[in-house]
Amino acid sequence: MSEFRLTQISDTHLGRRFPGLIANFQRVSEHIDANRPDLVVNTGDVSFDGPTGRDDVVFAKYLHDALPVACRYLPGNHDIGDNPTMIGPAPKPPVSEAHRRQFCDIIGEDHWAFEAAGWRFIGLNSLVMSSELAFETEQFDWLARELARNTGKPVALFLHKPVFLNLPDDAETAETAIRYVPQPARARLIEMFAHVDLRLIASGHVHQRRDFTYRHTRHVWAPSTGFVINDARQDRIAIKEVGLVEYRFQPDSLEVRHVRAAGQIDVDIEEILAQMGSEH
Repeated sequence: MSEFRLTQISDTHLGRRFPGLIANFQRVSEHIDANRPDLVVNTGDVSFDGPTGRDDVVFAKYLHDALPVACRYLPGNHDIGDNPTMIGPAPKPPVSEAHRRQFCDIIGEDHWAFEAAGWRFIGLNSLVMSSELAFETEQFDWLARELARNTGKPVALFLHKPVFLNLPDDAETAETAIRYVPQPARARLIEMFAHVDLRLIASGHVHQRRDFTYRHTRHVWAPSTGFVINDARQDRIAIKEVGLVEYRFQPDSLEVRHVRAAGQIDVDIEEILAQMGSEH
């Protein structure tokens, strides 16, 4: 295969009770149907509330199954719970093995690796990092084996949370601890990838579209397909809009295209919160 076309979607937050999020996913589905990439990767928060609403996970998988191309998935904090942090209050709900297993049983693998068009693709579960769950060690051991097998191919890494904001050793605060891969797992991850040709880190989680290069690695933050978080609730780092990202991989080259599907609407988080409030 001389070219591999991959579409990244993220933070779909699907649940039966959110028609605006479903409508945006349908617009994205139509875009994917028209363009037919080789693979779709959802980088997490596939469901709206997996830890307390198993049906959200089932419904999200049902909608993804209707896509006309193969899909791979990675879990987000809304799917399996959040990382523990060394700073600030503990996240709610915390990541658990039971919810990780639920994700794998319903959605699919939560970490994976494959090769295409001269590249090595790796997907990681970033929510178990620094968790001390048994699977955290299992995944790091698996990653070490996968990286050892790499024979000089450029590597593309996919995960839910960005690894860092601007620099690997950004000071950790209560806010950044939940927004990026937390320490000490972040330092371990960066050290492991220092020995391969890491060209791309693709993530989601922040609901802002961002694209920057640090040293020789391009960092792409996919926006949510579903909704945006207004400035009153979240600081503005980059572009706040719904959309997706398209990639073209060729041996030793990469093209990135930032896309908004026709008909997608910038649903504001206030609309979602209002719908949640009406349930109680």
